[in-house]
Amino acid sequence: MTFDPERFRLRFPIVEDTTYLVNHSLGAMPETVATKLQDFVEQWATRGVRAWGEGWWSAPVDVGNVLAKIANAPTDSIAMHPNVSTVQSVIASALDFSGKRNKVVYTDLEFPTNMYVWEGQRRFGARIECVPTDGVSVDHERLLDAIDEETLIVPLSHVCFKSHFLVDAKAVCEKARSVGALVLLDTYQSLGTVPVDVQALGVDMICGGSVKWLCGGPGAGYLYVRPELQDTLEPRITGWAAHAAPFAFETGKQRYAQGIRRFLNGSPAVPSLLAATAGYEMVIEAGVKNIRAHSTKLTEALRADMLERGFQINSPVDPARRGGTLTIGLAEEEQGPAWVKALEARGILVDHRPQAGIRVSPHFYTLEDELQEFAEVMSELRAKRKWRDYVSSHAAY
Repeated sequence: MTFDPERFRLRFPIVEDTTYLVNHSLGAMPETVATKLQDFVEQWATRGVRAWGEGWWSAPVDVGNVLAKIANAPTDSIAMHPNVSTVQSVIASALDFSGKRNKVVYTDLEFPTNMYVWEGQRRFGARIECVPTDGVSVDHERLLDAIDEETLIVPLSHVCFKSHFLVDAKAVCEKARSVGALVLLDTYQSLGTVPVDVQALGVDMICGGSVKWLCGGPGAGYLYVRPELQDTLEPRITGWAAHAAPFAFETGKQRYAQGIRRFLNGSPAVPSLLAATAGYEMVIEAGVKNIRAHSTKLTEALRADMLERGFQINSPVDPARRGGTLTIGLAEEEQGPAWVKALEARGILVDHRPQAGIRVSPHFYTLEDELQEFAEVMSELRAKRKWRDYVSSHAAY
């Protein structure tokens, strides 16, 4: 059965007049977000303080249970947070770097915010081993060799944000398990467009946000922790939502809740969490396997087209080793932000990253014709050098 993107397009208002190819940065908003937020407003207006007991307080775990269906995670194994920086900081604060097992292993293709978190742990004894890459692909053998008996944790991107290289997460998890290390897999650039099964992977933890492929908007980060691991960790970054009896208002030392709630901290950002479920429900309805097949079909066709037009592709050749995005390289003198603004002037939204190129990401509401149009505009901008008309402009995304 052929996947039909037309079935979903009418539910995403922006695609009516925009060629939306920037889903790796911010997924298009489902129309049902408005309903979710209106329900929140109505509940606050009519129920007042009672709303805390009618879904607000439990939202971080309730919403996590909706997301769990996309990652095949067990019930009550995902807690929602504001963002990945918070999530990774919470996990880092639960670890002890004072012993021989104090190494943190990741690659130089990690998103900078994650690096900042782990670099900050050096003062507590962490040793960082950043595995070098060629800027596009990860040498899996080199990465696996770096994970040894002194490794405490491997906080690694499932799909790298610049090249969109898809890491062999199962091999990483197997190697880490064999030497007693933990894996925190950042699925920000994969969940919602690449199938992720936390139980099949045997991964200890995953994290990410809802901004991109999940079409859930900002403020809805997530943390999955393997159920058997949950009660062995005690984060120092904590708060009353992580307490075993938060409304007892006990003073003194934290008394942790059992299970995934122990990874929470302060009061939840309820509207962001409720709004995010609109995107989750859409992804569940479409099916990630269907989304992946549609994405691969579109990006493979675009890759061939752009190569034929003389452009360089800074993403893996093998679609099985690539996420949902193609990164198109520019010549040294061609300024990426100017290209982004030139494309925007023609109703096409993409973005640019330094030392990478133009990032293009179709999703399950994208049509083949839209990518053909994009390729034609790219050729026109280069042939006529029209991108130079936008050199003084600066893209904000």
